[in-house]
Parts: sequence; C-alpha cells; structure tokens
Amino acid sequence: MESKFVSNYSSKPENDFTRLETIVVINCVLNVPLMLLSIFGNILVLAAILKTSSTSSISSSNTVFLYSLALSDLLVGVVVQPVYIANAATGMTYLQTTMATLAFAASGVSLFTMTAIAVDRSLSLHYHMRYPQLMTKSRARYLMVTLWIIAVLLSFSHHLSDLTYFLAIALCIILCLMTCSACYIDIYRIVRQHQLQIQTQQQAVLNAEYNHTVKKSTKSAKNTFIYFITMVLCYLPMFITKAIISVFPDLWTNAWIFTETVVFMNSAINPFLYYWRLRELRVAVLKILQ
Repeated sequence: MESKFVSNYSSKPENDFTRLETIVVINCVLNVPLMLLSIFGNILVLAAILKTSSTSSISSSNTVFLYSLALSDLLVGVVVQPVYIANAATGMTYLQTTMATLAFAASGVSLFTMTAIAVDRSLSLHYHMRYPQLMTKSRARYLMVTLWIIAVLLSFSHHLSDLTYFLAIALCIILCLMTCSACYIDIYRIVRQHQLQIQTQQQAVLNAEYNHTVKKSTKSAKNTFIYFITMVLCYLPMFITKAIISVFPDLWTNAWIFTETVVFMNSAINPFLYYWRLRELRVAVLKILQ
C-alpha cells in the first residue's frame, strides 16, 4: 500500500516526502523482529501440537483450531511480512498486489479461526454432554478447510478495486468481532448461571460430572477470550483505518501504515499466549527446545 501513496507524495514538498520515507523505513524495521518471532514461535507451536496430539487432554476440535491458527500465523511470518517489507522497500506494483492478496488471506484465516473458536466454546457450554459427538475432529477439519477457502477467495477482491478491498476487510473484521463478542457474552452468562447453581455443596456433588465438564469448558473459554481480546486490540486500528479510507480516501495519512504492522504483530504474540495459557503445550515446547 505504501508504494501507491509514495507516488502521490512525490509532487508535495520535499520534507513531506522525506517524512513518509522515514515512516516507511521505521515500519520495515519493526516488521523484521516481529517476523522472526512469528516464524520461530509458531513453528514451535505446530511441532508441540504434533508431538502431543495423541496424548493431549485438549479436545480434538480445539487441536484442529489451534493448528489452523498457528499455521496461518506462520504464513504471515514466512510469506506475508517478507513480501510486505520488499514492497515497502522497492515500491514495485506486482509486490503491492501480491502483498495485499497474501495479507488478506493469512490474516483473514486467523480472524475466521478465532471466530470459529469462540463459536465452538459457546457450543461446548450449551451442549456440554453432546458436544463430543456434535463437534468431531473431522467436522472441525472440514470447517477449517472451508474457512481457508473463503479467506483465499475474498483476498482476490484486491484485484477488483481498492474500494472493494477496503470494504471487504472492514466487513470481515466487524462481522467476526460482533460474532465473537456475542459468543463471549453468552459464555459469561452461562458460566455465571452455573456458578449460582453450584453454590450449595449438595448440588455440586449431585452434578459432579456436569461440573467437571463445565469447568473444563469454562477454562478453555477463558483462554480463548484472552486470544480474542489480543486480536481485537490488533485488528481494531486496521478496521477503523480501512473504514475511514473506504468513505474518505483523501483522509489517508502516512502514519496509518503502522496499522498493518499491528495486525502482523498478532501473529507474533499468539504463540506466547499459547505457552502462557496451555500447560501441555508449554511442556512440549520445553522438551523440544531441550
């Protein structure tokens, strides 16, 4: 995106153009450590998932979702960010188009996967006894494949027009954030209701199996809620920027290019969240490092 606006600035005062070049350089420098963290961190996550997939107490559907999320984050570091840096440094048109398509696809998969996780956690609390039969590993795989295909197809909206591309990004972000918010509000309501129901020891004993299932689902929901909040903080600046540019293109400012880096930052942060919240994954990663 920077290359298009660099050309627009070429006719403006020299100090404005120099300021834009400085911002682009800073943006590229910020992307290098984020790229390395994303690659190294997500490779460890994927290796740990494969190592523990047969013995993990994490549900099979959660394993599929986590694998999809880590894989999309890895693609951001391996493919998207190098192309992004090359595009910013050279300003070649074909790199700009490639970067926009790849960024939408990889970041879109992360966004869709996080939304699927939120819906999955809500279903696990609503249908706690039937959930293992409702969300099987094969269904989770089919869902992830479908979401990857949708993200890839939407990524080609950049080839239609910039307006279509910006609107597609803004629409996907707002729909996913609204869906996640609705799911976590629902999860909070169910957990709160459950806590009120087990205030007496007698009821807690009578519903021991139910309490164990809900407690396990609640812990998983808390973990994914932390991932969701991190995602919101990373994607919200991009949503605001794309929404404004879609309606008022002339309001673009060179500092807004950092919103794309903030989205990429999510791919570098996620592995550390997994290590923090998932003990089995953390133990597996430590064994791999040793």
